[in-house]
Amino acid sequence: MSLSFDLYWSFRSPYSYLAAPRLLELEQGFEVACRVRPVYPLAVRTPEFFEQRDPLWVGYLLRDVKREADFLGLPIAWPRPDPVASQAGDYRVPQPHIHRLTHLGVAAAEAGCGLPFLREVSAVIWSGAVENWHEGDHLAGAAGRAGLDLAELDARIAADPDRYAAIVERNQSDQRAAGHWGVPLMVFQGEPFFGQDRIDRLIWRLRQAGLKARRQDRPTGPTA
Repeated sequence: MSLSFDLYWSFRSPYSYLAAPRLLELEQGFEVACRVRPVYPLAVRTPEFFEQRDPLWVGYLLRDVKREADFLGLPIAWPRPDPVASQAGDYRVPQPHIHRLTHLGVAAAEAGCGLPFLREVSAVIWSGAVENWHEGDHLAGAAGRAGLDLAELDARIAADPDRYAAIVERNQSDQRAAGHWGVPLMVFQGEPFFGQDRIDRLIWRLRQAGLKARRQDRPTGPTA
């Protein structure tokens, strides 16, 4: 039996960054396919969400993200620059970075390297090791480590930008239909699992459905 789940994911989400390595390990180690479905972040989709938030929200978010990263042994720092542009806290401005990243995620998924691309690019953006991640060869290097050519991905998007935007819009519509609006959101057989702290519950449900480890290649000849 072939198992699969949908992954709704944002390049601006620190929790998505924290989830990527474990989801990639899951797909590589077990007979399950992750359908990567990138979405725009809430700041772009629903900017009023941040206008109405409780003033305690930001402080707790920063503390919790750092705590989760420390728990998982992953480095983290707020991206420089932020993938989402703003002016005086207003996100209703042109968004070249997040639109490009999200469409690249769609193109990478179509090329069969969705999760590796998410992991490599999110690490460049969120690990704190790179400043001005959008410049130079940072993204090209991340794409290469995922088995992709950044120039080819950009060319595909430039040839039909409306198509990629439409795919993202469909992803966002399907995400809400699945029962949540946040990321990372994993959906298996119609059941939503919201947050990087729900991956264990996803695996538990996958095991109930017959999840099996992938067979590892073994040498057939004698060993020294």
